[in-house]
Amino acid sequence: MEELAGQGLADVIAAAESPAWSVRAAAGRRLAAVTEIESVAGVLRRLLLDQQDTGVTSDTASALLARRDLAGLRLVLTARAVAPGDGTADQLDAELDCDPRWTGEEDSSELIAQLRTLASDQDPDVRSEALLRLSSCR
Repeated sequence: MEELAGQGLADVIAAAESPAWSVRAAAGRRLAAVTEIESVAGVLRRLLLDQQDTGVTSDTASALLARRDLAGLRLVLTARAVAPGDGTADQLDAELDCDPRWTGEEDSSELIAQLRTLASDQDPDVRSEALLRLSSCR
């Protein structure tokens, strides 16, 4: 995890508004590593749902899933629930489906336990996405 504060955090948040997709994607990767992720959740949601380039969506989602915690998974599930059908939803599905904990490259019990926890989340979008992912378990 990364400790970003003050001007450093402000600079990364400003980069999330860049016209260059690669700069926005880099901002998503850095913000996904912030220890206090709740403080940047709004910016991360915007990057997950980037209207201009699914590369931003992909990099941000991948970095959030790499955290291997509920907060990162929850943000990706939230975005997937509201993602428009312009390729963004497909990209989020791909990132979720390719999580090494899901593909068998690693033990899936951690991910399944997190999905079970999120299946009773207060947010109905998170709940429904978690239940959908759990229904595809073998």
